[in-house]
Amino acid sequence: MPDAPLILTLALDAAAQERLDALRRQHFPPERNVLAAHVTAFHALPADRADQVLADLVSSAPGQPVPVAVDGVRFLGRGVAIDVRAPVAERVRADLAGRWQPWLTAQDCQRWRPHVTVQNKVDPDVARVLHAQLTAGFSPWDTVAVGWRLYRYLGGPWEYLRSVPFER
Repeated sequence: MPDAPLILTLALDAAAQERLDALRRQHFPPERNVLAAHVTAFHALPADRADQVLADLVSSAPGQPVPVAVDGVRFLGRGVAIDVRAPVAERVRADLAGRWQPWLTAQDCQRWRPHVTVQNKVDPDVARVLHAQLTAGFSPWDTVAVGWRLYRYLGGPWEYLRSVPFER
């Protein structure tokens, strides 16, 4: 599906990725868990802009991994997410959104609230229980983002296309 939309995610370091993957494996409904844990930066970039997207990602790379604070648990109504803050990546993402504004979806024009969904599409009462459980045992921690990952949306699973490292 070469015309399928593109998805851009923030790539975390390997230790953080594994820690968040473990939470997702533990709490995400198994029949729906077709992806690794991820921080989506853009949900639906046009496939015909892939070359421009890649060029802009490379030219805007910060030059080194950037700090990320994993700092909270968010109730999503029918799921739970882990909040992350990455000020440098957030500034880069805002710049990219400005460049790409003419062809962004309404969802991608909104303010970015980076997070990793660890549970989704469950009964709200089930989500409330997990939210309370994770909140009670949560301690903030720091990690780094190492780049961007670009995927093609395939109606459920994603096709990996390319990574763009922050370090040059």
